[in-house]
Amino acid sequence: MNLTVIDHPLTRHYLTVLRDRHTTSEEFRAAARRLTYTLIHEATARAPLQQTNIETPLEPTVGYRMPGVVAIAVLRAGLGMLDAVVDLIPDVKVGFAGLQRDEETALPMEYYIRLPDLSGSVVLILEPMLATGGSLSWAVAKAKSNGARDITALCVVAAPEGVRRMYQDHPDVRIVAAALDRELNAQFYIQPGLGDMGDRLFGTL
Repeated sequence: MNLTVIDHPLTRHYLTVLRDRHTTSEEFRAAARRLTYTLIHEATARAPLQQTNIETPLEPTVGYRMPGVVAIAVLRAGLGMLDAVVDLIPDVKVGFAGLQRDEETALPMEYYIRLPDLSGSVVLILEPMLATGGSLSWAVAKAKSNGARDITALCVVAAPEGVRRMYQDHPDVRIVAAALDRELNAQFYIQPGLGDMGDRLFGTL
């Protein structure tokens, strides 16, 4: 399966902060942002670079720039990862995919989609919770229909069920996650997980 789980001390530290039920919303937002930095480094490790000639204060030299990156935040939890992407990739273009989960069926219901042209871009889809895989699979399909070919999903925690769904629907999409958790419960929440990420980010518990 095209899954990379980050094994780094900083990733483990910030994931622990996110999992802790006593973490406040302010602490949760900060930890989500800092953990996302570690995911971005791995997600962009294979990104193409453009060579460019520059001048240092001492002499001309060759440098490299990363062109054409688009981030798609799956609302609303994906917003908790977006600031980190903008910090590291200031020229990034941003799209939004609005989904609401039907609590009985766990199926995604679309309510908003706004994407730039994705042709030729490195596309990062920000979906913190890969549970059943329905939301991420839908977002990837939308990205592909807008021209995306190089797609990586950034997830905080993933369930085996969601990873399997993505492998079936989109085997060409790479998933970079901080953890592969044990399973989904009867309500389709990831266990051990970290609860509802959107609620914990925005204090709507």
